[in-house]
Amino acid sequence: MPSVPSVPAVPPPTGSGPYRIALVCLGNICRSPMAHVVLGSALEAAGLADEVEVSSSGTGGWHVGGPMDERAAAVLLGAGYDGSAHRARQFDAGWLDHDLVLVMDEVNLRDVRALGGEPERVRLFRDFDPVDPGGEVPDPYYGGQDGFGEVLAMVERTSAALVAALRDALTGRGR
Repeated sequence: MPSVPSVPAVPPPTGSGPYRIALVCLGNICRSPMAHVVLGSALEAAGLADEVEVSSSGTGGWHVGGPMDERAAAVLLGAGYDGSAHRARQFDAGWLDHDLVLVMDEVNLRDVRALGGEPERVRLFRDFDPVDPGGEVPDPYYGGQDGFGEVLAMVERTSAALVAALRDALTGRGR
């Protein structure tokens, strides 16, 4: 039986409040809001919702204030998640105060690190993917509905692994 790659540890918190995670993609209407909703749900199910704060944004400002892409929202709804409250926001250097910034692809990684993000704290979301660590979350925006389903599968398994890493880190904090 092939071994499953180990999931990396999350960096230590920068403060004493909730551990803060920012999820980042290009426009904040597909990948990062899907990850936000799924990770938030997984944290709630694990009893960690009060200890971990999740937010999402995009490196571009085209969609600021707008809802999630209808196809992303439909895929989430079909899987039992509610993304209706999402409104797109734009990432800026002020977001670098999060404990962990997880980006969806290499372009987002370059853009966020260019603002001064530390490599330990600014990483690819799929660095935590137990199946294909370090891969990108492909942008489904210009593709068909199947792309959104593929993104959801990546986000669900990566979120589960991330919750396990967070549980380990928070337990180590004596919580």
